[in-house]
Amino acid sequence: MRKKRVLLLSEGFGAGHTQAAYALSSSLRKLSPNVQTKVLELGNFLNPKMAPLIVSAYRKTITTQPRLMGYVYRHQKSFNRLTTLALHRIFYTQTKNIVKQLKPDLIICTHFIPSAVVSRLKRLDPAFKVPLVTVITDYDAHASWISREVDRYLVSTPEVKSKLRLRGVSAAAIQVTGIPVHPNFWEHPGRKEILEKFKLQDMPTVLVMGGGWGMMNDEVINSSLAGWKEQIQIVFCLGNNDKLLLKMKEDPQYNHPHISLLGFTREIDKLMEVSDLLVTKPGGMTCSEGLAKGIPMLFHHPLPGQEEENCRYFTAAGFGEPIDSLDVVVKWMERLLNSYEDVQNTRNSNLKVIDRYHPLQSAQSIIDMLGNTNGSQG
Repeated sequence: MRKKRVLLLSEGFGAGHTQAAYALSSSLRKLSPNVQTKVLELGNFLNPKMAPLIVSAYRKTITTQPRLMGYVYRHQKSFNRLTTLALHRIFYTQTKNIVKQLKPDLIICTHFIPSAVVSRLKRLDPAFKVPLVTVITDYDAHASWISREVDRYLVSTPEVKSKLRLRGVSAAAIQVTGIPVHPNFWEHPGRKEILEKFKLQDMPTVLVMGGGWGMMNDEVINSSLAGWKEQIQIVFCLGNNDKLLLKMKEDPQYNHPHISLLGFTREIDKLMEVSDLLVTKPGGMTCSEGLAKGIPMLFHHPLPGQEEENCRYFTAAGFGEPIDSLDVVVKWMERLLNSYEDVQNTRNSNLKVIDRYHPLQSAQSIIDMLGNTNGSQG
């Protein structure tokens, strides 16, 4: 009997969607040796010349016109007819050919664009019967995620489930599984080995992240954090923002044994393990990874839309706090210095209440669906 084939489709609009796809892929293979997975960023795979230009334009828009993006997020009903037809013309035939070639038993989408494309493919071709799962990678759900052809939604919280129900999605089609994070984030490797690998000191440590795109560039906050470098270790992880990385390396205030400046790394799980506080953009994936580690979080200027909703959720749940003034930074730095045990207790408390975000719930849901499929179709 051949292995079950799972095709995971994402898009490169921010790092979190594709990270979720790879995390779920890894968990599926960990749960079952009889599952074969393939992860594709659909637009980049089908049009490698055009896709980077679109992503670059999107990135520029959200950094220079965040209010516009927030307005679009809050007021969109769903993909309008023109957008849907455009996606159909660009992706439909090629996506159909990919499915015929790969013959998946199940398709998972971690971004709403491939979900819309596959949904339309199912709608227009009665012979296309491959089950479709959509994984919503934030702590909110806008209308563009929703299609009648989606067989199952995997969502982060009961609140997101309720939002889908209000938009007409059947309760039977929704499972609350938490956002899939890589299994590494649920493991606790040796602290000493990690400190040695990254040449870090065994002292109170703050990890500063700007997301996979390295978009967090607040000189005031970064400078404020650096002001504590004699007593607190600061690790700046700047993602793919090579320009900011070079700028900070040339700035004398960041040239200190207790300050580390890093670019893109695939070992964030290890850095979170040895850090006591996370300062981050409230992206759904990063917040979920921080949640898996139980690390207290401070949220830096959320972008209007998903990040605002993520920030509200994690703040209300007691897992984080927005940086609405530098007083918040000062308060937490003083806690690290004067009440370190209290900070550690907060982390331990967080770890005790995250059982509902079990790392393999998403993958187990997929395994259960695969058990009910009768071979690939398409």
